[in-house]
Amino acid sequence: MPVLPLRDVVLFPHVAMPLLIGREASLAAVTAALDGNREMLLVTQRNPDVNIPATGDLYRIGVRARVQQASRLANGTTKILVDGLERVQVSRYASAKALARTKGAKAGTLLEARVEPLPFKRLRSGGSQGAETTHARIRYALGLFEEYTGMHRRLPPEVVGLLQGLDDDERIAFGMAAHLQIPIEQRQAMLGAPSLADLASQLVTVLGAELELLRLERKIDEQVRGSLFQNQREFFLQEQLRAIHRELGQEDGDEFEEMARQIAAKGLPEAVATRAQRELRRLKRSSPTSPDAAVSRGWLDWVLALPWTARTEDTADLDKARTALEGDHFGLEEVKERILDHIAVLSRVGKLPGPILCLVGPPGVGKTSLGRSIAHALDRKFVRMALGGVRDEAEIRGHRRTYIGALPGRILQAMRRAESVNPVILLDEIDKLGADWRGDPAAALLEVLDPEQNSAFNDHYLEVDYDLSQVLFITTANSLASIPEALRDRMEVIRLPGYLEPEKLAIARRFLLPRQLTSNGVPADRVTVDDDVLPAIIRGYTREAGVRDLERRIARLARKLARREWTERTRHHVGRSDLKAMLGTPQYEDEDLQLRDQVGVANGLAYTSTGGELLEIEVSIVPGRGRLQLTGTLGDVIKESAAAALSFVRAHAGALGLSPDFHRTRDIHIHLPAGATPKDGPSAGIALATALTSALTGIPVRGDVAMTGEITLRGRVLPIGGVREKGVAAHRHRIAHVIVPQGNAKDLGELPEDVRTGVTWHTVRTMEEVLALALRGAIPTLHEERVVMAVASERLS
Repeated sequence: MPVLPLRDVVLFPHVAMPLLIGREASLAAVTAALDGNREMLLVTQRNPDVNIPATGDLYRIGVRARVQQASRLANGTTKILVDGLERVQVSRYASAKALARTKGAKAGTLLEARVEPLPFKRLRSGGSQGAETTHARIRYALGLFEEYTGMHRRLPPEVVGLLQGLDDDERIAFGMAAHLQIPIEQRQAMLGAPSLADLASQLVTVLGAELELLRLERKIDEQVRGSLFQNQREFFLQEQLRAIHRELGQEDGDEFEEMARQIAAKGLPEAVATRAQRELRRLKRSSPTSPDAAVSRGWLDWVLALPWTARTEDTADLDKARTALEGDHFGLEEVKERILDHIAVLSRVGKLPGPILCLVGPPGVGKTSLGRSIAHALDRKFVRMALGGVRDEAEIRGHRRTYIGALPGRILQAMRRAESVNPVILLDEIDKLGADWRGDPAAALLEVLDPEQNSAFNDHYLEVDYDLSQVLFITTANSLASIPEALRDRMEVIRLPGYLEPEKLAIARRFLLPRQLTSNGVPADRVTVDDDVLPAIIRGYTREAGVRDLERRIARLARKLARREWTERTRHHVGRSDLKAMLGTPQYEDEDLQLRDQVGVANGLAYTSTGGELLEIEVSIVPGRGRLQLTGTLGDVIKESAAAALSFVRAHAGALGLSPDFHRTRDIHIHLPAGATPKDGPSAGIALATALTSALTGIPVRGDVAMTGEITLRGRVLPIGGVREKGVAAHRHRIAHVIVPQGNAKDLGELPEDVRTGVTWHTVRTMEEVLALALRGAIPTLHEERVVMAVASERLS
């Protein structure tokens, strides 16, 4: 039987297919078929790129077909119509030369094959049930094929009707396989299916996968079409709206003319006005739906929304400003004096660049509310910016307009909210700024907080200079340690050390209690609070530098009164005996403040972000091998201070009445309580040395003495920082005597009056003076050693 190789097509039984023949071997096969019984074998090539296929290039399963029509075209090719008859399997391909002798064709141009019919395998068991299952699969596949034809653009819908009119499952299956747009390998696999049931399964699997792909393609196509349609719809609606405005005499250009009038009336600097006019011309030329139009419109909106010349008139009345400050805050004289000085100068010169103040103090002392009071005293707008946790430089300088959703930085956003060029802007928690790969916000603030540079602040979004020189910037921080030195140098630092007990009592009576009674709906005229109630709350329920916890306790007291008001419509009396029932058991008892003389225990003074604190240092001496153990979450600096203190004691062991090798037979354990709180710094040096000396000599340390200062190996006492905060803490804990380095004597004049007079201050230069003041019992040998050294020094000189 002549063989006609097919490229990129598979013929199925019971399917008619037109073919265009052009290869020499294929023409010879058609000629041989027409000369004979018009039957030939159609088999698919494995590789369609092979022009003269060998026997190994052809599949072994093909279709015996009959040539129904044949016509020769003008270009030398032949068009035929073949009708597939049955599946066959090639048993052997005949030699081309032998065919040439027998058929008279050119050698090597004709290929014949010996074939055997390949019917579907019949079911061996369960015949009727298996046939019904196969029939059901064919019908199910036909339903899928109908959906496939409806979604496929290249298949005519008439094909489904023709297949549904057939009553032979085999013809239906081959008809569906012939119309599937799938790879040649899958079509050949369907042609070679061993049984009709297997062919039906393949059809169901392939049709299901193809339908999923077609649905996905249709979904993507609908999305694309919908997006295009939406853009066209918006464009047409915009055009219709413009036409309606023209008919009503409201030209679309009115919006642009209004923008031009606003630019002219805004009083913009020349460079900014020129840039705004250029952006307006660009907006006019842009399509309303283009991204460039949205960017230009957003930029113009921000320029027109910012204050460029609008300002509030500052008050020139010093008495009015003083009354406003005193009415909002108690104490804080240094800050109030600084603001009054600013107002006094402003009233004489008319215009003054805004200062940059930095309020440093523990939480709860009123730093944030003080900024609002300053704005009220100056009759200026007030805007607060929280900087805690800010890590991106763009939060300060803004984002470039090339980014989607770009906005100006927080500084210009604050100016927009203020609506004036001279507001009071509070930069809260400036010491909590972060830094990462996105930049350092503290570095961006250098330009903002520099009086010499902020007159031409350049935001990345606006890209024009903006004048911040008239803004009064107030920053707040709990500690200066985390603020970079360059940024700290640009600010005027004002320390708020914390409130003393009389100040807390005055604040509670004048501000906290009335405010909480009003907030909780309790009439103040129906409440009587004994004079000893608020002092009892301050001493027994709070232990802080500020008044935040005190206000929480008073708020709880007001809530209890509000609950009582609901049941008892009478006057309410609050005495000290009522506090336990209303606030619970006191957290701090008076006996906790009774500082007793103890061996190996010294009171140090520390400065933390929450203010000054009393630091109890404990030393224990046990038999051992000279090991030094430090506990209490200590930093490297305080560990070095402990080592220096131990070296001082060892160097003066003889003068202290100790054996020179005492450290070889004893272990020393130094502990600072409140182990969960990290502790570091050099100011605990003399307290560590005092506690060590007391523990080794058995002489108790005076309980009413606290000390602070750095120690050297030679026993000198060096100055430290935070004297004000430490002094307030000593006064709060009822310390009678405080030892400080001689180098800090100048700082004692800055202490509050109550702290300076309520505590006895001792300035020292050496560790010997510290021990003489702190220990209950004298150490004669130490004093004698000092005298001998002084005499020897005089003789050498």
